[in-house]
Amino acid sequence: MKVRYMKLNKFANLLVIGLVLCVAASGCRKKPTPLTTLPPGATAGTKPVEVSTGNTMNPNIPPDSKPGNINEPFTGNPSNPADLHAGWIPDATILKAQTVHFDFDSSVLKISEKPKVSAVADYLKANSANAVKVEGNCDERGTEEYNRSLGERRALAARDELIRLGIDSKRVDTISYGKDKPEVNGHDEAAWKQNRRDDFIVLSPPPK
Repeated sequence: MKVRYMKLNKFANLLVIGLVLCVAASGCRKKPTPLTTLPPGATAGTKPVEVSTGNTMNPNIPPDSKPGNINEPFTGNPSNPADLHAGWIPDATILKAQTVHFDFDSSVLKISEKPKVSAVADYLKANSANAVKVEGNCDERGTEEYNRSLGERRALAARDELIRLGIDSKRVDTISYGKDKPEVNGHDEAAWKQNRRDDFIVLSPPPK
């Protein structure tokens, strides 16, 4: 009987000690977790935005369709509706000598080519009933999609120059053929430089 009482007493003591340790542990303050320092300008709760500083398009596109100059500026005059001169009579021979050529992967009008655009403007001023369609073209290299875009920028560059020279924007249509209408069939630089161009097509009103 005495032995049994001693065992119970020992168990009670252990239980009390355990309770004391639990209370002491819960009463201790936890050290605050250090905060992560945010970079300048960042806001808590938002993910950082990755800013691209390079070209994200296919780096394997050949020279005339590398996208390095895809954002070359032009004045941004709105293009004419596609059917504005529907039914007008085209003539590709009148301004054939004024074909403008471009450097690879560029829609910038070179200084050496601007006199040709001036000659086109002079023709339009002397023939006020006519309009002109600027056809942008590229060489054979690169994707069809990219060259369509590049040809469009080339056509728009010439259109903007004509407008700057005093031609009404409604008299200047544009179209891009990309690489679909080569002037010269060939697979070397001699052919490619002839195909990077703007053609000027005279549009005459249909007879009444």
